[in-house]
Amino acid sequence: MKRGVLLAFSAYIFWGLHPIYWKMLKTIPAIEIVSYRVFWSCIFFIVILSMRQQWAVFYKKLKSLEKKWLLFLPAFLIGSNWLTYIWAVNADFILETSMGYFICPLLSVFLGVLVLKEKLRLVQWIAVVLAGIGVLAMTIIYGQFPWISLYLAGTWAFYGLLRKKSPLGAVEGLFLETMVLSIFSLSCIFYLTNAGEGHFLSSWSISVFLIGAGIISGLPLIIFIVAARLINFSLIGIIQYIYPTLIFLIGYLIYDESLNQAKLVGFIFIWIALSIYSIEAVLFTKKKNQVKRREAI
Repeated sequence: MKRGVLLAFSAYIFWGLHPIYWKMLKTIPAIEIVSYRVFWSCIFFIVILSMRQQWAVFYKKLKSLEKKWLLFLPAFLIGSNWLTYIWAVNADFILETSMGYFICPLLSVFLGVLVLKEKLRLVQWIAVVLAGIGVLAMTIIYGQFPWISLYLAGTWAFYGLLRKKSPLGAVEGLFLETMVLSIFSLSCIFYLTNAGEGHFLSSWSISVFLIGAGIISGLPLIIFIVAARLINFSLIGIIQYIYPTLIFLIGYLIYDESLNQAKLVGFIFIWIALSIYSIEAVLFTKKKNQVKRREAI
C-alpha cells in the first residue's frame, strides 16, 4: 500500500513538473516539440514492449479488433492534447492548462452519464453543476471563452473514455497511438529539417531535451500503471489533483502568470466542486466497504 501511494505521488509530481521542462524548449515551435515527443515516445514504448516480450499479445489483440479505424481517434485526441498543452505552456497560459486538468475528472464523470449511461448520486451532480457555473462565471467576467482549459479537459476526458473501452493495455495503446502519430510527426521533422528550420542537432542541450521528451512522457506512465495495481482506484482519484495543483503553483509562483478576478472565480468554483466530489467519493467508498464487511460476517 505505502509503495503504491509513493509511486502514484511520484508519477503525478513528475507530470506536474512538465511545464518547467517545456519552458526550456520555449524557442522551439510547439509542433516540432510534439513531433519529437511522439517519435521518441514511440521508441520508448517499443523498448518497453520488447523487454516485456508482449509483441505476440499485442498482435493478437490488434488482429481481433473489428473496428480498427476507432484506434485513430485516441491517437488524434492525445496528439492534439499534447500540442495544445505545450503551446499553451510556452505561450504563458499555464494557469489555463491547470484549470483544464482540474475540470477533467468532473467532465469524465459527466461523459460517463451521457455515453456509458452511468448514474450520478445527488452530491456528484452538485459538483458537476458547480464546475459548470465556474466556467460560465469565468466566461462572463473575463469576456472570453476558456477554450484552452475546456479543450484540454475535453480531449483528455474523451481519450480516457475511448481507452476505457479499448481492449489494449496502457503501454500497448500508447505504442499504437504514437506509431500512428509518428507518420505525421516524421513528416513534420523531415520538412523542417529540409527547410533548414529544424532545431534537432542545433545544440547538444536541445537535442537531449527533445529526445528526453519521449522518456518524460513514457516513464511516469509506467510508474502510474504499477501504482494503480497496488492501491485503490478511489485513492488514485484523490492523489491525481497533485498534477494540476503543481501546474497551477508553477504558473503562478515561478512564471508569475496573473491570477485575475475571472480566473480566481473560476478556480474557486472548480476547487469547491472537486472538494465536494472527492469527499463524497471517499465517504461513499467507505460506507460501501463497511456494508460488504457486514454481509461477509
